[in-house]
Amino acid sequence: MSLRLSTVILPVHRWHEGGRDRWQRAEELGFHTAYTYDHLSWRSFRDGPWFGALPTLTAAATATGRLRLGTLVTSPNFRHPVTLAKELISLDDISGGRITLGIGAGGNGFDATALGQEAMTVLFVEHDMV
Repeated sequence: MSLRLSTVILPVHRWHEGGRDRWQRAEELGFHTAYTYDHLSWRSFRDGPWFGALPTLTAAATATGRLRLGTLVTSPNFRHPVTLAKELISLDDISGGRITLGIGAGGNGFDATALGQEAMTVLFVEHDMV
């Protein structure tokens, strides 16, 4: 049995001012996967830089060679499934198949209403497995 460790790298650092270094360092340290948040902003970082997840992962793919790359997590609140799929196909190609996609139900915070729409409702269904 092997243990695989992953890390989260927030998209708050300009690429040429430490952003690239963080992704390369994660690979050097032996992490299996490095994730970044796919949000429009995040809590205390709302007033500073917050870069897009997919462009950040694309840059990370060109700066690393074996590190898996992923979203934590992609939300349907501001992503159309067709354009998301096209972007992910491109990212998967650029990275040589190193993408791990995390897809969530979306939240009811800032991201849910940032584009002017109403927050999506979440439906929980419970059933018994026979």
